[in-house]
This record gives sequence, C-alpha cells and structure tokens, in this order.
Amino acid sequence: MTIKIYNTLGREKQVFEPQDPARITLYVCGPTVYNYAHIGNARPPVVFDILFRLLRRTYGESAVVYARNITDVEDKIIARSLADGTPIPEITQKYAGIYNADIAALNVLPPTIEPWATQHIDGMVAMTERLVKKGYAYAAPSGVFFDVEQMQDYGKLSGRKLEDNEAGARVAVSDEKRNPADFALWKFAKPGEPEDAIWDSPWGRGRPGWHIECSAMAAAHLGKTIDIHGGGIDLQFPHHENEVAQSECVHGEPMARFWMHNGFLDMDGEKMSKSLGNVKLIHELLEEWPGEVLRFALLSGHYRAPLDWTRDLLEQSRTTLGRVYGALRRVWAAEGGTPKDKSVLKALSDDLNTPIALSQLARLASEANQAADAKDEAGMAQARANLLAAGEMLGLLTMTPAEWEQGGSEDDKSRIDALVQARIDARTSRDWAEADRIRDELASEGIEIMDGPNGSTWRRS
Repeated sequence: MTIKIYNTLGREKQVFEPQDPARITLYVCGPTVYNYAHIGNARPPVVFDILFRLLRRTYGESAVVYARNITDVEDKIIARSLADGTPIPEITQKYAGIYNADIAALNVLPPTIEPWATQHIDGMVAMTERLVKKGYAYAAPSGVFFDVEQMQDYGKLSGRKLEDNEAGARVAVSDEKRNPADFALWKFAKPGEPEDAIWDSPWGRGRPGWHIECSAMAAAHLGKTIDIHGGGIDLQFPHHENEVAQSECVHGEPMARFWMHNGFLDMDGEKMSKSLGNVKLIHELLEEWPGEVLRFALLSGHYRAPLDWTRDLLEQSRTTLGRVYGALRRVWAAEGGTPKDKSVLKALSDDLNTPIALSQLARLASEANQAADAKDEAGMAQARANLLAAGEMLGLLTMTPAEWEQGGSEDDKSRIDALVQARIDARTSRDWAEADRIRDELASEGIEIMDGPNGSTWRRS
C-alpha cells in the first residue's frame, strides 16, 4: 500500500519512496535526560512508533533502521549536576532508564539503535573540523560557531529568513557572533563546570553544541542522507534547521529526504512545558491510568495538529478502549481467523491518520459484537483476527481482555482472586449470606463478578 507523508521541507503531502527498500532509515530526536519527562515529551515517540510499525508492516521488520538518540551532555544537564552535586553519568543513566520505562509502558517499541551523544564526541569534533576547513565555521572567544550567511539557502526547512532571527525565539544573541543566527558547534568549558562534561578538541577543551550532536549521530548510524527525520514542531527551528545546515555543508547532499513534525500537546489551550509549570509527568500519569489509555489519548488527534490534554480526554479514551476490549472479550475464544480488513492500514498510510484509524478500530469492535450476538463462529474468529491485527498496527490491545478488565497491581489482583474464590466456596457450602457479603464488598470497590457455566470471573466496572 502506498504511504503518503506530509513533508515539512516540501510543505505538502508526498508519496514516500525510500532510497533503498531493503534499508529504510528513520531518525527521531530523543530526550535530554536530566529529569522526568512530561506527557508532551511522549507525543513524538508515540507518533513515530506508529510510523515505525507502518514501515515495518510495509517493507519488512528487518528493512527498517530506526535511531532515536539520548542527549546526555547539554547545558541543562550540567546545571542539574552542579545544583545536585551529582556526577553527570549518574543523572543521565537514571533518567534515560526512567524515560525508556515510561514510554515502554505506552507500548512504544524500542528503536533499532539508541545512540548516546557522549559516545560520539569524536565524530562531532571531526564534523566541526570539516566545517571550519570549508569556511562554514569560525572560532570565537566562547567556542566555534557556524556561519549561517555562508549557506545560501539557510532557513529552507522552517521558511525563516535571516532577518527574522534578530530576536527570534531560542536564538542566542552575542557580540562575538557574525550573525545573530550563528550557532555553537563547540562550546569552550567555563570555570567550575564538571570534568565529565569536558573533552579535548583542536580549539580547546569543552563540549559539543546541541545541534551538532544529532547531525553526527545520524550520519554515523544511518548515513549522509536518511529517508525520514522526525521530531516535535518545537524542534523545526532552530534545531532541525541547524542540523540541515551542518550536515549539508559537510556532506554536500541533503540530510533527509522527508522531514516530519508533530504538533504541540496543550494544557488548557497553552503549550505544555516545564517553563510554564503546567506539565503532567508520564511517570505520575501511569500511576492512575493504564499506559494504553495514555497512548490512545495521544493518538486521538492527528499528529500534525495541536492536542488539548484534559481529564475528559483520558476518561473518553479509557471508555472507548474499554468498549473495544469488551468486544474482543466476546470473540476471544474464537481462534483461527485470518486478518483481512485493511482499513486501519489504509488510514495510517495516509499521513498517519490515527483519528480515522481509531474510528475503524471502533467499527471492527462493532462487527465483533454483531458476530457474537449472532453466534457466528466463523465471523467471530474473523473479527478477533481483524481486531488484533489493527491493534498491533496501533500499539493497542496488547493485553488479554481479562488483563484489561482486571487491571491494578498483581497484589491487588491476587487479593480479589482470593475473595472471588472465597465467595465460590461460600456458595458451594450454601452460605448465601457470606457469598452476598463478599459480592457487596467487591461491588463497593467497583468490582463486578460474572457467574457463568464455567465458573466465576471478575472485572472492574
């Protein structure tokens, strides 16, 4: 099936044709690991996980090479180390582990490659040396800067002109720059900075600039020109624009053929960000909501559009997902079907249209209920297969219906199982008062007991 992607560089939806169908390359900017990630930080990995699944489904799992980096040297990390008196590796390893665990709980597949910035310093120095030698960069008192005026089409990704950068957001103005938009390739170490953030270079001891990190890592693992580069819309300028400048001036060819950017996650109409203090941490949300609910909510809007994060959105996502799991439960025993429905694949192939894909998932759930109502065994098997195949494409329905409906911790489930068994024992011994007491106790917790010919089961209502 043909895949169409909105290419930020071309500002239109384009048919995706890889350079090499046997090796499709995807790079997505990963986290800067110095603190817990908020749910807005989860949107890119979830969005590009959908793309990763789609590419694997279309070209084969072994054909897709997906790199998502870890930024483990950066100003915020240094500031955290100095404030806490904690070595940088201890900070970065801790929060990288938390990040990966958090997004794994959202059913995000691990990337093929997870390069860490500090493991690629030599490549960053080498790239900077080549830029200096070719006349694209210059040394200044605080470090080495890229000279944007030396690149004729600088700004082509974001559509910004150089004059727009005089006081633009995220552009550091300095008297030592030739142009306000010039950006650091190498930063000289400052007094008091930790030694684990300092490396040797031909220009002096210091560390790489943020932008050169991704250029070097992408080239090292995926090649000079990659198929798709993705990230949040906040990275389009200056980060991705500067990646384009560095990489293309070094290699003399495009850095990426397709650029994809997801929209912001808003909280009450405002961008969610640590600086505004309106963040919801993934770590904390997972204490209250199943990871699949968070994922469903993130997929409920088109990836390029802003998404307003509210409790109502989460409640609606849990209810809708619960209905799908309920339909799956009714056909769960009907094995042997072959997935034939392509509606979810078709929707995702059209620029990752997850709202349409989720609506098709709901339709498949309705078909499962209809087959179950009609006691159509073949139809039930077909419906089960279609639901599970669609769920796999979306990263949903990874639990059994019983696991979804029971939820909670293992200790809590064991406690409820014991109470259900105690009720069965009471009914067997005709102690109806005790059986009713246990039923009422569980009902007060929102636990529904379902008695059937094969025994008693339970779910959270």
